Amino acid sequence: MIFGFAERTLGGQEGAEFVNWMHEMDARDRDVATHGDFDQLRADIAELRQEMQVGFARLETRFERRFGDLIKWSFVFWVGAVGAIAMLARALH
Repeated sequence: MIFGFAERTLGGQEGAEFVNWMHEMDARDRDVATHGDFDQLRADIAELRQEMQVGFARLETRFERRFGDLIKWSFVFWVGAVGAIAMLARALH
């Protein structure tokens, strides 16, 4: 409606340029982020942050469990090595 009015009022070439400019501005307005878009982005980031915290907590628990297993097996092998050295020393004496 306003586009037809602009073409009739401004004339052929100028009216068409004005209409094209209005179309560009309308397209640009659709591309501009709104407050709602930013609110949704903040909510998505908060959700992602929460998921990452849960995932890192799980990973930390697994690392602690593996570290405990590593310490246990290191102790077992250390005791075995000390026992073997003691038996070898007794046998050579």
